[in-house]
Amino acid sequence: MGRLVLNHSTHIEGLIPILKKLALDINIKTITPATISRSRGRSSKLIIRLSVQTINGYKAIARKGKTAQEVFISTDLSKDELKKIIDTYNRK
Repeated sequence: MGRLVLNHSTHIEGLIPILKKLALDINIKTITPATISRSRGRSSKLIIRLSVQTINGYKAIARKGKTAQEVFISTDLSKDELKKIIDTYNRK
């Protein structure tokens, strides 16, 4: 079971409940939401997409509307395995 690090005061609406469910996976160590920014495109609902591999996991981008937020996920899972887990939450 992983740990969700809440070190920022603001998050994309609806992101934290999804990250809490994601942290329940036995193979995820920590999840850290990071920088919030504005994006050019527009996403009608909250979508989390894997971006790049980091030293101890992956960086993901959560998008809703014109807002994007980086999310760092520390895990030993492969990119495909983590993508499958994240996709289950994107459909809901």
